[in-house]
Amino acid sequence: MNKLFLILVVFAAITIIPVSYAQLESFLGEPAYQKSIEITVDELENIQAKHSIASSNNPVTVKLFEDAIPDTLSVTNEDGEKLEFAIIGFGNNEGAITILSTNENAIIEYDLENIIWQSDSILILNIGYPETFSILFFEKTELIFLNKNLIQLGDQKGIKIHGGGYVNVEYYSEVPKIIQEIQWKEDKFNVEIITDAEIDKFNFDQAAKSISFEINEKNKFLTINMEKELLGGPYVILFNNEQIKYNQHSINENYISLNVKPESTGEIIIIGTTVIPEFSMFIPLIMGFLIVLTVPFMKKFSLH
Repeated sequence: MNKLFLILVVFAAITIIPVSYAQLESFLGEPAYQKSIEITVDELENIQAKHSIASSNNPVTVKLFEDAIPDTLSVTNEDGEKLEFAIIGFGNNEGAITILSTNENAIIEYDLENIIWQSDSILILNIGYPETFSILFFEKTELIFLNKNLIQLGDQKGIKIHGGGYVNVEYYSEVPKIIQEIQWKEDKFNVEIITDAEIDKFNFDQAAKSISFEINEKNKFLTINMEKELLGGPYVILFNNEQIKYNQHSINENYISLNVKPESTGEIIIIGTTVIPEFSMFIPLIMGFLIVLTVPFMKKFSLH
């Protein structure tokens, strides 16, 4: 009876006066304690939100992500059983719900409107929430650009936005890779360039400790993955002979990833401080060893 009365009061208040989320918190009580908040983006660009809510002695309110679809809302306990809730405050991106059955942990799930838009082969997601939340990507997503900064996902197919806030996430619908093979003496090295722009005149200059190539499209992300043995840092990256900023990420102890986004077309030159040696590193060791062995015999010969 008390729950029914509370539901009637809630809907009466919403019907009589429009209220914001902050006003609803004041009217309905404390906001829910959220154990985790996740956004999942699948391969078809569908987006689902999931809030894990701790139990409480009183009804609690939960703010939803912007562009939530009311018809897809579900609130259940951890066993999948439906819980009582009321949708409140929808409109002007102020969506929220009140959970009436709060004596057990709850899970809120719903879909978002398609808020991903595409520019060439780059998918762009702008999303935000006032609390810490995670964004999970489908398995084939290898790297993303978070507010223009490169993040290699590796085995961790997601990121966490600590403290909440709005973020801009960009990633490839299909990762476009260009593999350039460098043959040096008896060794081969692969330089992986990830970009949806065309690359021309790729060149490795051992004497100058540099890799260079031309990019023929502007405002394109450009990621270079290579072995540190081929070209080691610290690095300087020139674009049309002027130094530009870049992001650096260690893939593992042997591989490095560099990322830039030139604003126009032109020549990229990556200069390192170390480079694969002209001769094998073992040759000086072998020569020194032979000298050590030869000196005693030379002295013995000179005494006769």
